[in-house]
Amino acid sequence: MILTVTLNAALDLTYRVPRLRPHTTHRVTEVAERPGGKGLNVARVLAALGHRTVATGFAGGGTGEALRTLLAQETLVTDALVPVGGTTRRTVAVVDSGTGDTTQLNEPGPTVSPAEWAAFLGTYRELLGEARAVALCGSLPPGVPVDVYARLIRAARTAGVPVLLDTSGEPLRRGLAARPDLAKPNADELAALTGSTEPLRAARDARRRGAHAVAASLGPDGMLAVTADGAWQAAPPRRYAGNPTGAGDSAVAGLLSGLVEELPWPDRLSRAVALSAATVRATAAGEFDAATYEELLPHVVVTDRPTAA
Repeated sequence: MILTVTLNAALDLTYRVPRLRPHTTHRVTEVAERPGGKGLNVARVLAALGHRTVATGFAGGGTGEALRTLLAQETLVTDALVPVGGTTRRTVAVVDSGTGDTTQLNEPGPTVSPAEWAAFLGTYRELLGEARAVALCGSLPPGVPVDVYARLIRAARTAGVPVLLDTSGEPLRRGLAARPDLAKPNADELAALTGSTEPLRAARDARRRGAHAVAASLGPDGMLAVTADGAWQAAPPRRYAGNPTGAGDSAVAGLLSGLVEELPWPDRLSRAVALSAATVRATAAGEFDAATYEELLPHVVVTDRPTAA
């Protein structure tokens, strides 16, 4: 199985309105509700690709109960979330149907107590014994140490389990030093980490900080990977309008599934880019349009990039 970790899980709400205008009342034409947070989005896409997945992290309160009820409806995804006394957050995506633009509102997560954190660590270490790979995804809730991902990476490496890190800021910086097998920042996160706005240079810098490989999301321009075996950039044949929420998580699922299937890097990138674009075309966050994915996958363009400056 593949293990996904979502320390700051959420109940994702997607609202569609004909046109989003500030300071006015809107009539919502469509509502979608899904288990959310980056790792849960990854788990759902992995399941759709046929991979058995276990999702852990934290869930609490009425929102957490609603999240777990929805998660129980997902095939191939096992709920191993750890209960907390606080209430799981909600995220709200408001999609303007006219333009395809999305406005995102994210609540803070619940404060995690030392006892709750200790319970999670016990669950995590136990699950590592069955995992073929693990994804550590998203922001940290209050009460969790900023170096938590570094600790979880070291535990995975001790267990011999490949680990992917998808976070930002100080947790990303500290996590890289623990030498994850793969880091998956976006271009803005790379720039904030390295001070460079040139993606290839920034990805090389991030890899020098400890990651064995770096795969950087470049939005509509696709994805760039710098590894020990080479560097490649993959791009869709054209840009797709829609809701980008969860597109990066679908890319993570593509990379992680490619890792456990031992695909060559160009094939991993093609899958990640096709899934990301298909997620932009989906009606709700954290899903992908299967028809778009199948149509797009053979047409993703992958090019070699220089591995050294």
